Amino acid sequence: MTDGRFLEGQLAVVTGGGRGIGAAIAEALAAAGASIALLGRDKPPMERQANAIAAAYGVTAKFATCDVADEASVTRAFGLVRETVGEPRILVNNAGQSAGVAFTETTRDTWDRMIGVNLTGTFLCTQQVLPAMLKANAGRIVNIASTAGLKGYSHTAAYCAAKHGVIGLTRALAMETAKKGITVNAVCPGYTDTEMAASAIRNLVDAGRTEEEAAKAITRVMPIGRLIRPEEVASAVAWLCSPDAAAVTGQAIAVAGGEVM
Repeated sequence: MTDGRFLEGQLAVVTGGGRGIGAAIAEALAAAGASIALLGRDKPPMERQANAIAAAYGVTAKFATCDVADEASVTRAFGLVRETVGEPRILVNNAGQSAGVAFTETTRDTWDRMIGVNLTGTFLCTQQVLPAMLKANAGRIVNIASTAGLKGYSHTAAYCAAKHGVIGLTRALAMETAKKGITVNAVCPGYTDTEMAASAIRNLVDAGRTEEEAAKAITRVMPIGRLIRPEEVASAVAWLCSPDAAAVTGQAIAVAGGEVM
């Protein structure tokens, strides 16, 4: 069983790494010895997280602003990462957005935004790291999907479609890279204690429920009876990046307190 700093000497890129699940993932990988590059749209939280990681774990931690749905932005950000830190051996595609809206009220703009950030962003970032991973015969790609990639939820058609696409991409790419020393997996959190869950609660409150009723409506679908903690998702990601998980690829692992079996 691998323990300690098993990612020493490796560079991990975490998109959406300034807060929530992404921040927890970056911290878990840094604790295992990896250098960290955070990508995201908001500079202040990424800068704070990078500084905190460097101080706490003694690793290099950088950041670059990036809109993962924009190809030119992705190209610039990964170019900066290569220039300042090096070639990534780990990519965690965590950046994402959700939208709670009925299908009949889903606009083309909402549809395109959900597909762009959640699915196209995963594709674009993976394109940036895969050639070097193939050349090195080594790499770990972890896509943060959702239980919405494993089942359907009302009022989230565009988000569900995007996350189902992420899992399809994960499985297909895993088959292409299985003999190349690269693993490609998805982690599928249930409702997690982040701003995204808080937004879902606010939407229910806006629809007429009390805050307590809204929180219960979300957690009642989870046998564990509570929101998932970001650190619990991060632990699964760190394991998938470890030598112990070298034979695990093409999987969609639910971290959802029993919601999805």
